[in-house]
Amino acid sequence: MDETWLTTLITDTPQQGFELAITLSRRGVKYTQPDPEVLHKLRPIYANNPDSLTAASQVVAINFQTVAAANNYWRK
Repeated sequence: MDETWLTTLITDTPQQGFELAITLSRRGVKYTQPDPEVLHKLRPIYANNPDSLTAASQVVAINFQTVAAANNYWRK
């Protein structure tokens, strides 16, 4: 994964910030498990596990906190 895709954490709106947080979370999974075949094989397991879904939501929330702080919580 040599491409530079994250050039800023600054977004215009909280909605865009939340979407960036989701992207950060998904990219983190891809960096952790770069083999798409393994990812697709494991998805039915974690997609139906409430603990896994709660953990995924927590990762998104932590990333959103980071993006929100970088954007000074969108204060004008």
